[in-house]
Amino acid sequence: MKKNVAVVGLQWGDEGKGKIVDILSEDFDCVARYQGGHNAGHTVSFGGRRYVLHLIPSGIFHPVACVIGSGVVLDPSAFIEELEMLRAAGVSADGRLIISNRCHVIFPYHRVLEAAIERELGGQQIGTTSRGIGPAYEDKAGRRGLRICDLMDRNTLRAKITEQVDQKNRILQALRSTQTIDPGAICDAYAGYSEKLRPFVADSSVYLNDLLRQGKSILFEGAQATLLDVDHGTFPFVTSSSASAGGVAAGLGISPKHVHGVIGVTKAYTTRVGAGPFPTEAAGEIGDAIRENGREYGASTGRPRRCGWFDGPAVRYATMINAPDSIVVTKIDVLGQLAEIPFCVDYKYKGSILREFPAAADLLGQVEPVYQNLRGWQTPISGIKEWERLPGAAQDYLKFLSDYLGAPIGMVSTGAERDETIRRGAA
Repeated sequence: MKKNVAVVGLQWGDEGKGKIVDILSEDFDCVARYQGGHNAGHTVSFGGRRYVLHLIPSGIFHPVACVIGSGVVLDPSAFIEELEMLRAAGVSADGRLIISNRCHVIFPYHRVLEAAIERELGGQQIGTTSRGIGPAYEDKAGRRGLRICDLMDRNTLRAKITEQVDQKNRILQALRSTQTIDPGAICDAYAGYSEKLRPFVADSSVYLNDLLRQGKSILFEGAQATLLDVDHGTFPFVTSSSASAGGVAAGLGISPKHVHGVIGVTKAYTTRVGAGPFPTEAAGEIGDAIRENGREYGASTGRPRRCGWFDGPAVRYATMINAPDSIVVTKIDVLGQLAEIPFCVDYKYKGSILREFPAAADLLGQVEPVYQNLRGWQTPISGIKEWERLPGAAQDYLKFLSDYLGAPIGMVSTGAERDETIRRGAA
């Protein structure tokens, strides 16, 4: 195992990164989240219990330090709710969880604004979670956002919030929204949040760099995934941050030279949530069956995920972007009843094979997937923990996937529980 490793999604998110981070955490001194907000749900299951985390790193169930880096946008109420959920389950974050004082803060006006913009888009909606993530990142990029350090300054907080609300009310008026935001209630609520957050707030980049100087190991946790990356994903149907491995250094305030390795996570099939092109989407009964067998509903929103076959060109592109040392394949068990499994190996556009993953969403929406049908194993494999116990056809499917991507498989997940996992090699 390399000393400092990033875990990244290679699809449109929901690959099971939370489980993988949880498993790997016992081998590290710290787990650090580098981007995203509470629009991403990481599910961790063990001991017959299921926990859904949105902001707190998935390493929290192990005796390791956890960091929420400056690349994250943080909703204080969501964080406090998550903290209380953990406390009720007997998991304490006190003394080992740090929030960067440079995190940008999500306010109620971000949610109101996001919903108003989505309504204005009509049939061209992005399909966001409407949790204010995008507008918070817009304020960050526009150099007008408020950060955790602003939240800690009670003397200036009210004036800063009032100024922001005045701006947002003017934008809402321009969007023909009938809603008006009251700054008073926000000021009072966030003054209270600041006191609850204060024990966790520190300069996380100083903390992380101190760990690195001491020779400690760090596991870097991302949210969403490469095909939702704001720069490299299927724009504009993307998130608002750098979800690929390249976002680690900027989101945590460390040098890129401290990222020693990358583990890419992909499902054995493909899902996506919200709008946007999805070349291998399986419509009708097959798509519904995959959704039900895989319990493909959003951990954050409960929204049903769109389901389809493994999209080779998309994951190959994400593999190129991240250069993972190994691949983790999750939910292989969901395909257990199929006699034949289509695997997309190429895209055709106007009769010709595309050599590159399309940059334009419109073009991606017009491609024709070229499938190679692989033999199914037609037997339950849930909970298998040894590679040798997998049916030959399941091994062949995984080997084909590995050869296609040009990366070794380090881990295979055969169920939701922590121990329903096959570990191979270093991963």
